[in-house]
Amino acid sequence: MRQEQRFLLAITLMILVLVGTNILFPPIPPEEVVGPEGDAPGQLDGTGVTGVPSAPLGGTDAAGDQSSDPFAGPPPTEPSSLFPPVEVVATPAEDTVVVEGPLYRYSWSTLGARLISAQLLAFESFDEGQEGQPVELISAGTSGVLAMQLRLGERTFDLGARSFEVEPVDGLRLNEGGGPRTLTFRYRDPAGLIFQTAYTFDPSSYDILVRTEVVGPDVDLLVTGMGSGLGYNESSRSEEATVMGYAWNHVRDGVDDERHAQVDSPRIQEGPHRWAALKSKYFIFALIPGREGSEEYLGGVIARPYEGPAPVEGNLPEPEWWQFWAPRDPVTPHEIAVTQSLDASGVLDYRVYLGPQERDVLVAFENDLEEANPYGYRWMRPIVRPVVSVALSILNFLHRNLNVGYGWAIIIFGVMMRVLLWPLNQKAMRAQMRNMAVQPLLKEIQTKYKDQPEKLQKEMMKLYKEHGFNPLGGCLPMLLPFPVLITLFFVFRNTIQLRGEGFLWLPNLAGADPLYILPVLLGLSMFLLMSISARSMPPNPQMKMMRWIMPIFMAAIFFRFASGLNLYYAVTNLATLPQSFLIAKERQQVRDKGPIMQPHKSGD
Repeated sequence: MRQEQRFLLAITLMILVLVGTNILFPPIPPEEVVGPEGDAPGQLDGTGVTGVPSAPLGGTDAAGDQSSDPFAGPPPTEPSSLFPPVEVVATPAEDTVVVEGPLYRYSWSTLGARLISAQLLAFESFDEGQEGQPVELISAGTSGVLAMQLRLGERTFDLGARSFEVEPVDGLRLNEGGGPRTLTFRYRDPAGLIFQTAYTFDPSSYDILVRTEVVGPDVDLLVTGMGSGLGYNESSRSEEATVMGYAWNHVRDGVDDERHAQVDSPRIQEGPHRWAALKSKYFIFALIPGREGSEEYLGGVIARPYEGPAPVEGNLPEPEWWQFWAPRDPVTPHEIAVTQSLDASGVLDYRVYLGPQERDVLVAFENDLEEANPYGYRWMRPIVRPVVSVALSILNFLHRNLNVGYGWAIIIFGVMMRVLLWPLNQKAMRAQMRNMAVQPLLKEIQTKYKDQPEKLQKEMMKLYKEHGFNPLGGCLPMLLPFPVLITLFFVFRNTIQLRGEGFLWLPNLAGADPLYILPVLLGLSMFLLMSISARSMPPNPQMKMMRWIMPIFMAAIFFRFASGLNLYYAVTNLATLPQSFLIAKERQQVRDKGPIMQPHKSGD
């Protein structure tokens, strides 16, 4: 069972307990009915691609002689075949060119102008064996990304095995505060084809501007390889594999995605698309057509089983003893590519983003790129999105303006939530007591008019109106924190700012508590809240059993959740204790004194 499923199960059970307490197991009313008025306690241009290249978009295993015609050779025997043949060439020598700046270190191969390493210097990898090293976005054991192929009709010219000239030959070193610089790759074919790609890097941004120019034959399509998925960089590969995938934003149909594990046969997502991206838990590799503000589109997004060397991460490690819900099936090796149409000019402008999923940065692209790795399931996103925006804004505001770490920001946020909900909890508690007081009168009416259905209905509605009876009135206000709790579950799973953020004994607020202190504290705080409430309520065997089972069950459910989420939930429980004492005391006084119930007033 995945973390999302376990979390939703826990939320469902908590809601059932709240609702069930008010409906299924109402407390036994006092002998003299109660009735103080008040409140109670209790979130790609539409180019249809009929064929895609058959060779891996890295081409390093190809062998043979170069042809004088880059598109020479017989046409495919089956023009509608998904994978038309490509020309086979000899593998020349390979050099590596490095582009290094304050944020990243990119390594490019002159063989195919492929990006073979993309390290993010500001982020540490937590993958086993890579601890302390910068995050690496290119999967180990693969031939790299951004290898290209040209399409002319049904013929394909693979550039992934061609030797490129590079300028400057020593690569680039970008200085903080300096201006953008350009790295250019150029290939000249004996038949007259000239292919050139220029990458422009900004030392302060992960956004790379790209211009590709083709001189020679009239080429229909440029096919760009995006590789076989981003590299693993979290402590639990099994858990990270559940979010590894690729996504696209269709002009008409919007954003959609697919997990890598589902790519077991060739498939094409027809364009036009605003972007295509590979994603991991916290990082993203996106290809965006055009320059800033342009209206250009990608063509098809192609996924197929990977034909090159199997990635090191192709098979997931056996889960730990506590990961009984983790996926055990191997991830199918695969490859993702995108197409772009070339017009008569032979020039294409596009952008490459290789970096963290910082929501503010992705929102600035103004093409819904932030939705490549969305918060929550599709059916809950209309509710989760606005709450995510508010919750992140508050956490970032507290972090920046109070100059405190995110751990303290979470604690302050949790206390703020309980303070804001204090009046609603009071209202829920008093509504619950009012409902308890109505029960004897309701029973009396049901007995008196049991043989007069119409009269019974009329008298019941009159009673409900006079005393503000609402069977859910005692629990609805108490359900309001759940949208926030649900939202924070996805925030702590997807928000890059919390990744690697330490707090007290916690090395990573986005990871599990290594000492399991917070899950235990969460369970104890829940037990205290339920015990305090039970003392002022009439005996109920079902709720007594639930008081012991629920805290243990919730601690087990939250056992491996993000420690930031555990911290928030435990803090809100502890911050609720003072109000729980006051509510329990008021409820006990009502039971002891048993005042005569007064009619309900509007606004209570």
